[in-house]
Amino acid sequence: MNASPSQPRPAGRPETDGLRPTAERDLPAGRHEFHKEQLMARIHEDLDSATPRPARRNPFLRRAILLPAAAFALTGAIVAVAALSPGSDSGQVAASDGGPVLTTTVGVADPKGVVQLLDRISLAAQETTVPKPGASQFVYIESKVAGTNIRVDKGKSSVVSEALNTRRSWKSPDGHRGWLIDKQHKDGITLDTDEAAYLNAPSYDYLNTLPTDPDALLKKIYAETAGHGPGPDAEAFVTIGDLLVESYPSPQLAAALYKAAAKIPGVAQVDDAVDAVGRHGVAVARFEPKTGVRSEWIFDKSSLAFLGARAVQVEADPADGGLIKPGTVISTSAVTARTVVDGIKQTAAHQA
Repeated sequence: MNASPSQPRPAGRPETDGLRPTAERDLPAGRHEFHKEQLMARIHEDLDSATPRPARRNPFLRRAILLPAAAFALTGAIVAVAALSPGSDSGQVAASDGGPVLTTTVGVADPKGVVQLLDRISLAAQETTVPKPGASQFVYIESKVAGTNIRVDKGKSSVVSEALNTRRSWKSPDGHRGWLIDKQHKDGITLDTDEAAYLNAPSYDYLNTLPTDPDALLKKIYAETAGHGPGPDAEAFVTIGDLLVESYPSPQLAAALYKAAAKIPGVAQVDDAVDAVGRHGVAVARFEPKTGVRSEWIFDKSSLAFLGARAVQVEADPADGGLIKPGTVISTSAVTARTVVDGIKQTAAHQA
């Protein structure tokens, strides 16, 4: 993995479509807030509380960014920085929301060559050198994020987007200590927890227990995500995307994740995609017919370093009444720093 780091849905989505029900063992406090942020952008998924299971996480490919019900202004800066353009058909946006929703040109996805691309990405990841955190150190991940959601105000639904904002997280190797600073927690919130790490809320130490044989790794992912999401293949792809965005896998594990992804049906290549800060790259993507959303992992075209991820509405979704138009960027992220630091609130700049 290189040293740099998936969407709530409109009402009407089946309760079992993608979310694990809440459980007696929920996500750690800070991580729960982060996934909540991702899951409310569109009101597609209601929590299914029938079966006690751990809540499903979502870095940026997991279901789009969940925004508060309050209006968010889309500044001109985000259009310029993220290389996204306003669309005249991108949905109803209240004047108080300050601008159009995030949109982009939908690139063609081609399954030909994606296996070879992932092989190259895997080799590049395996050759990367990453620092190993000591027990008293922290994995630091900094990213720029933005997204779109459906806002309901006095019974009227409209589409709104948030301005680009920064998210910073610190996590100890064992996952028991940590800190989060983001749009909702500008002063920070603790990520401390006594819960054991698991696949959808991994720690650095937990990642080191995962198999680095692609077949064994993919088998484990399918087994642990069985019965969740719109289908097993979609859930496997999203799970790998989560690990790429919001964790720090070793080069060996990163390489295995890419090779495992190549074995998932429906994976394709998009020749040009843009992350949240405007960096163009090649994308490994998978379209989910049940939602009309395509999840993309974006890589630098030269170095094949992981840049970020986004979710794009490719086909209209009847569940939201046609509010979210094709070309709408449901969520977008760009990893700007991923390293090991000596203490909470220290950043990559401090280490440098």
